[in-house]
Amino acid sequence: MTNEKITRKNPTNMPPPVGNYTHITKIPRNAELFVTSGQVGVDVNGQFPNTLNEQVTNTFHNIKTVMQSEDLHAEHIIKVNVWATEKIDWDYLYSEWEQLFDHDYPAMTIGYITELGLPEIKIEIEIWAAKL
Repeated sequence: MTNEKITRKNPTNMPPPVGNYTHITKIPRNAELFVTSGQVGVDVNGQFPNTLNEQVTNTFHNIKTVMQSEDLHAEHIIKVNVWATEKIDWDYLYSEWEQLFDHDYPAMTIGYITELGLPEIKIEIEIWAAKL
């Protein structure tokens, strides 16, 4: 399997994505798979900010840190699952998202739920990545 790489596409016979994601991501057979636990908005001191946007910033910082621990980069991310307990400020989340992805978007699922693992957690983001 020479020149195999992770590819993303939006089929032309269906509506385009309604956000910054790709409908389908293909992972070659020889890729190594990485799955993170859900990353939350806790800061380096173990504290949770009160606002969702502050937690979003910390969550993306934590995602970058866990990815760096395995020398993973945005192009390796194949799937993102996002859970939030309150309405997401999409302009703010996408400003953080763009710092990570720069328009090469993975597949994504978003869900609003009533509660996460601790009462102070407002957002949790799980990353799936593959590396050749």
